[in-house]
Formats: sequence, structure tokens, C-alpha cells
Amino acid sequence: MSNKPGRRRAGQNRTLWLLDALERDPRADAAIDVLTRRVRSLPLGRARDALHGRWLGHPVHPLMVQVPIGSWMSAAVLDLRPGRSREAGLLVGVGLAAAGPAALAGAVDWAELRRQQTRVGLVHAVANTAAVGLYGASLLCRLTGRAGAGRAYGFLGLTAVGLGGMLGGHLAYRQASGANHAEEVPHVVGEGWHRIGAVDEFPAGRPVRRAVDDVPVLVVRETGGTFHALAERCSHLAGPLSEGTVDDGCVRCPWHGSVFRLSDGWNVRGPATAPQPAFDTRVVGGHVEIRLRREDGVEGPDERETGGARAEEEEGHGRSS
Repeated sequence: MSNKPGRRRAGQNRTLWLLDALERDPRADAAIDVLTRRVRSLPLGRARDALHGRWLGHPVHPLMVQVPIGSWMSAAVLDLRPGRSREAGLLVGVGLAAAGPAALAGAVDWAELRRQQTRVGLVHAVANTAAVGLYGASLLCRLTGRAGAGRAYGFLGLTAVGLGGMLGGHLAYRQASGANHAEEVPHVVGEGWHRIGAVDEFPAGRPVRRAVDDVPVLVVRETGGTFHALAERCSHLAGPLSEGTVDDGCVRCPWHGSVFRLSDGWNVRGPATAPQPAFDTRVVGGHVEIRLRREDGVEGPDERETGGARAEEEEGHGRSS
């Protein structure tokens, strides 16, 4: 495979062309493999999910980086005014203290990304590490009376932070790292009940993939006959849950190990920070039907007009409250 970047597309600016080339460049893959194994092996326990942001419902790293970025930007503003080097130095120190926890949160997220994302993320981390080094030098200069050098290092650090921020934005918005990859399901699946197959097409305890309105759906039949259905693409990075393992009422994503409760889609374990959209299920005339569970509790016209008649035909269901 050639490591040379391809030609720029018509209308593509040089920055985007370089970022696309970075995504395709495999030269750092060996280092990435070593680093991801080390990050995954850190004995973080339950703190790992906290660092992913499962408690918050989305990644916590973008929230944590606001403190160092804000502190360093404010320090730069003060450095433009004579006689404010002491206050600027205090802000530089605050930013350095906050950078460590933010970097740890970013690292645990980075270790669970796709290859193209980890390539960009590695350079993002290098830029931010350079920024920390430059701000460390800035603080040292300020403490030893070399205010001019401290300001110079500070502005260089801010430049590195800007580069790291651009790469972080590319990760978040162009490559969708940290986005909820199941968010569109409630906006795509039509209202009402959808027939997805005969009962005997779903072996007990085995995940089965079906589709409703072109949306992949995971269906699991319990030994007792109860059915569960969730959006099949993992909210973390769209991993195929139908290829995962089912155990103790949960399904585990085969890609990065996120665990979701089958009864309601709740993300029991990260790195996923968002739950899976869940479906109500029922059996009518020997066939399984599912309906997207609406959190607002409002029934569509199909449910109001035919729900009662269909309920009389039900042979069983697996609806969860």
C-alpha cells in the first residue's frame, strides 16, 4: 500500500486533503496498537465508564477540555496587557492541572475507536502533549522571572492547542467519534406494528437480525418465549449487535464490548454512552410483530385504530414496561 496522499478532489481545500490523507496513512498503526493495549489494560475499574461519560449520556472528554483551553486562552489575553504576567501564570497553572484528567478521559475514548479515527486521534494527542510541554515551559519561565520567554512559550502552546482542537473537531464531526450512532432510529422507523417473521424463525437465546423500514433490528427470544427487540447497530460505533453474545438478559457488542439490557436497551456498560432504541414486541397469529417504543407515550393513528383489535388476537408478547 502506498503511503503517498492521493490527488485533491475538485473543491477540496488543502487542510481537508491532509486530514483525509492522515486517515489513510498506516505508518503509525504499530504504535497505535501498542498504545491502545496499554490504555485498555489500565486498572481503572468502574472509573473507566465514568471517564467514557456513561453517567452523562455522552463523552465527558469534550466537557473536561474546556477548563485547560479556557484557562490558556484567558492567559493569552492577559499576556497582551503589560503587568499581568502573574495572573496569566496562575491561569497557565490551572490549565496544566486540568489537562491530565482531560487527557485520561480522551485516552480511554480513543482506545475504543476505529482505525481511521485512532490515526487522527494520535496526532490530536501529540499536538495536545506538545501544548502541555510548552505551557509547562511557560510556567517555569514565569516562576524564574523570565516573563518574556513565558509569554512566548504560552503563545506557542496556544498554537498547538488550536491544532489539537482542529483535529478533535475532525474526529467528532467528520468521523463521528463519540456520536450516538443509533440516534436516527426513532426518526426513521414508521409508527405502528411491523411484522418481522414467524415465531419459529427465532431460536431461543440466539440473536437474530431483521430490518424494519431499512433499519436493522436485533431480536432475541428467551427460553420462556418472551421476545426482545433493539436497534441492531450499536450506539457507540454502529457495531453489529446481532453478532454479539447474549447473556443474563443483555447483549454484548462484538466490536468494543458495550453491554445493553435487552428489556429496554439501557447501556449497562461502556464505552457506549447512549442506550439502544427499544421495541415493544408481540406475537399475532404465529408471527412476531414489533413497534418502536416511544418515550413520550403518545400513540400513533395505527395504535389508536387497530390496537384493540390486534390485542384480542395476541397469543403472547414480550413487552417491557
